[in-house]
Amino acid sequence: MEQLDVFTVRELRQRTGDLLKDAEEGRLALITKHGRPAFLAVPFDERLLKHGVNKALALHLFQARHITLSQAARISFLSIDDFLDLLSEFEIPAVDYPPEDLAEELET
Repeated sequence: MEQLDVFTVRELRQRTGDLLKDAEEGRLALITKHGRPAFLAVPFDERLLKHGVNKALALHLFQARHITLSQAARISFLSIDDFLDLLSEFEIPAVDYPPEDLAEELET
């Protein structure tokens, strides 16, 4: 699972370049104040432009394996079937099992 970069409000001045780099690489970043989440930086990309904040956020979080398919569908205000179609549009796999886990799952 890809980790979110976490920045404190105080660190933003010194780490602006890191925040920008994350955005350029399509990564989310969490900014905290006094140890609590203050806001989430979402990359300004094709997903955001084409589908809006909720769907772009759901796609990013799901692709990074921070949330489940069901949670992503709720965040994006879509049914699971419609969210699966959205994943397909961006060629994001809905299931990402390592081969050994998939073999074990199929046996079960």
